[in-house]
Amino acid sequence: MCQSSALQGPELHSGKWLQFPQLALRRRLGQLSCMSRPALKLRSWPLTILYYLLPFGALKPLTRVRWRPMSRVSLYKSVPTRLLSRAWGRLNSVELPTWLRKPVLSLYIWTFGVNMKEAAVEDLHHYRNLSEFFRRKLKPQARPVCGIHSMISPSDGKILSFGQVKNCEVEQVKGITYSLESFLGPRADKENCKSKPASSFQKQLVTKDCNELYHCVIYLAPGDYHCFHSPTDWKVSHRRHFPGSLMSVNPGVARWIKELFCHNERVVLSGYWKHGFFSLTAVGAQNVGSIRIYFDQDLHTNNPSYSKGSYNDFSFVSNNNHEGIPMRKGEHLGEFNLGSTIVLIFEAPKDFNFYLKPGQKIRFGEALGSL
Repeated sequence: MCQSSALQGPELHSGKWLQFPQLALRRRLGQLSCMSRPALKLRSWPLTILYYLLPFGALKPLTRVRWRPMSRVSLYKSVPTRLLSRAWGRLNSVELPTWLRKPVLSLYIWTFGVNMKEAAVEDLHHYRNLSEFFRRKLKPQARPVCGIHSMISPSDGKILSFGQVKNCEVEQVKGITYSLESFLGPRADKENCKSKPASSFQKQLVTKDCNELYHCVIYLAPGDYHCFHSPTDWKVSHRRHFPGSLMSVNPGVARWIKELFCHNERVVLSGYWKHGFFSLTAVGAQNVGSIRIYFDQDLHTNNPSYSKGSYNDFSFVSNNNHEGIPMRKGEHLGEFNLGSTIVLIFEAPKDFNFYLKPGQKIRFGEALGSL
């Protein structure tokens, strides 16, 4: 009996018809196993995409011949997000013809719900490209700064998490945490570290025994105002730049990838406020390779190449400036291209209270918390 006639009846629907090329597949997969890791990823990537996209588990029989798809997280991490972000940045910087500006920007406004009545310049023809529109300024009265409370929101956005830092872990989104030391990196002030050699990294940051360490995470959506400001009166003494990846920081992805904020490119500004240690971290994201700090002209983000796990430091304390860069509450601090995330980690007395709810929308200038 020929092979085609043998594959009839219920066997046709049971998936056994896929067994006849097993020998050939084993040979091919054996060749794949001898390849270098980059070449293996390149050859396995298209098949893995089909594995997750095709309905009804069409490629599941391949697992019977020792082929294993990449995990969804590994698949996403293998996407060249830094290259795509640089390409997107160049595309956004292309000057649009005057007649095309209003249709393109109107589509963006409609898609992400941008309120142009708050913009300092409402005329869409004024913005030469998408990048200028992303970094648009607001009318002075659009974001009144709360003067009653000690800390305000540094940006527009959505509150992902907030509260006390416990066991050197910070909450990324509800139920997902990351290492405080991995996120901030080792202490910059080595002398203070030596004074507390046996203490945890969290305790090394706290300058007073009666204080606790707190955190707040704010996600900026694409339609939000993309500048960020000083959340309180403080002095910036140090900047640390982690080149890192540029994966999406959308809350859905943040639940999916553990320690996402530790993988991504970020700029950590640290210093002191009236209650002790204070830091503001601007976390880069996919299509948000550009992070700008207004008083730091030496900072350059989303460079073509970097060493994994590397970082570079810059101190704002000098012989002429012993305390660093003073920042006033509400003062312009920096900006993103598109949207991203701001993470505040700071020291405060135990009776510090947040005026927030998880998932709430907040705007720059509104109260975050106070004593």
